[in-house]
Amino acid sequence: MEFTFNFDVGVETSDEPVAVLKEQAQIKQDLTDSDTTTDGPKVGVKEAREHHPENVTHILENTVCETLNLGTLPPIQYLNETVVEKTASEHADDEDILSQSTALHSDLISGVYEGGLKIWECTYDLLTFIDDNRVAFAGKRVLDLGCGAGLLGITALKMGACEVHFQDYNDTVIERLTLPNILLNCDDDTDSEDEGSSPLSKRRAGEQQQQQLAMLTKCRFFSGDWTCFLQLVLDSELQLQYDLILTSETIYNTAYYPALHEVFHKLLAPNGLVYLATKSHYFGVGGGLLLFQDFVQQKGVFDLKCLKKIEGGLQRHVVALKWKTSD
Repeated sequence: MEFTFNFDVGVETSDEPVAVLKEQAQIKQDLTDSDTTTDGPKVGVKEAREHHPENVTHILENTVCETLNLGTLPPIQYLNETVVEKTASEHADDEDILSQSTALHSDLISGVYEGGLKIWECTYDLLTFIDDNRVAFAGKRVLDLGCGAGLLGITALKMGACEVHFQDYNDTVIERLTLPNILLNCDDDTDSEDEGSSPLSKRRAGEQQQQQLAMLTKCRFFSGDWTCFLQLVLDSELQLQYDLILTSETIYNTAYYPALHEVFHKLLAPNGLVYLATKSHYFGVGGGLLLFQDFVQQKGVFDLKCLKKIEGGLQRHVVALKWKTSD
């Protein structure tokens, strides 16, 4: 889709509760006071690393998956998150996030687990926007930032992206959820009625493995916090930049805004776009669109435009960031 910023839809706040507006005003002041350097507020640091899938043969054994059919988008298969949680004790988890999340009944443990095992509702909002507006991915390099289950990046792959990189805070999310979901979405014509030892079944299994390996050649996987991830990418010899950065539910914590903005600043290609889906406000952690919009305006690097507003309950939005141009 050729996208131009020929309209200006502001973020409406008049219908926000007074308590929310007061909280936003205080957080905005705190963020302004603390953002005296490009490093921003000091939060927990989780070293970044790149994951290199090697033996993927047994990753999908004994898995339960679902299929997402949304508009005209290609169907997306993904692991059932409830099953992933309930079988947590059966798998190695060096970060121990599955057991902690289950024990604390929490989808967010700041600096430990940032919610990547859940598929949050704004992801569906961004997928719907992609479908409605026929966003073009063919031949583009895409970053699925804060990828979680990886549905956005998988959609980009299925719609012709030449390369998609997946990043999440947690190693466990990448290895236990993102990677399996990508493998699930390789074309598979295997008839479930075939006997596993039959020549036909073996041939089809071989074909599927080839398809999986072919898809993985278009992917790279990273974990760690955004500051360390950015440094890892900048230190690489590839000089990576992305035509499209897709991200959902990643502006819930204002302490992360400087690092997130720096990723956009250093990794977005000259004619690139960031598509971001978000709630208007995140109760309990204080972030939201108005605060992020103010932060972006203060930086003066990007134009931020609201493309879609979803009513019903707490407002949700799809926005885009584009390099600021002189008037």
